[in-house]
Amino acid sequence: MLKKRIVGVVVVRNGIVVQSIGYRRYLPVGRPPVALEYLNRWGIDEILLIDISATAADRGPDYTAVREASARCRVPLTVGGGIRSVAQIHELMGCGADKVAVNWAARNLPPLVTEAAAVFGSQCVVASVDAILTPGGHRVYDHVSRATTSSTPAEAVVRLQELGAGEIFINSVDRDGTYAGYDVPLIESVCAVASVPVIACGGARTGHDMATLLCTTPVSAAAAANFFHFTEHSVILAKAAVAAGMPLRVETHAIYTPDRFAADMRLLRRDDATLEAMLYERDEPEVL
Repeated sequence: MLKKRIVGVVVVRNGIVVQSIGYRRYLPVGRPPVALEYLNRWGIDEILLIDISATAADRGPDYTAVREASARCRVPLTVGGGIRSVAQIHELMGCGADKVAVNWAARNLPPLVTEAAAVFGSQCVVASVDAILTPGGHRVYDHVSRATTSSTPAEAVVRLQELGAGEIFINSVDRDGTYAGYDVPLIESVCAVASVPVIACGGARTGHDMATLLCTTPVSAAAAANFFHFTEHSVILAKAAVAAGMPLRVETHAIYTPDRFAADMRLLRRDDATLEAMLYERDEPEVL
């Protein structure tokens, strides 16, 4: 049985990693290579590098940036933003990408999904769906035109699977940057029709949110962006919370699985006996 994953999302806008809040406010964080190196060192399972400004600016992927970022990446790397052709996907693979994420192109250039799956394999094509809650329920959101479409996320997922997508990335616009927790009803509606792995994103505040999501829904991975940028040791802390309820990859030297945490994921102090045992190595007295 495949273990579930923790995925780090690096959102890039005009060459800078940003904190996204509701798809409308963007606060600068730093450079993509630094963000990727940080996630790698703390044991992330996978990384999504998404350039949210490429399609809106009518330009293709930044191959130089992808090449520089992938040099710091030691886990599977998915790249999205500005993709409109199989030739661009081929170039991204040559720059170090393992998979590509398509969002605008999946809606507006559907044959690209089918062609990319035929050329590179469906496992290389991640279809990204942004969802927003309306009075009539969840609908697919177009981040380029900032418009709500008539399609439900579930309808979009069925169509994308038929086109050949091998993985679904579902993101809640309403929860983006809010730290209000994942939109579980949205995620469950997508998982109910999905026959491929689903990655869920939007709203994670602590590792407990990820643990709840992974333990109570069929998603294959829990993803987050802002949480990993602003919480120290966030990847390891998240994995410690999740590993308490299910098997998870833990490949770093530092682990917190024996420890206890407060509701806000702050590490609780161990008891005096445990701390004393960690500080001193006891030697039995020598008997002459």
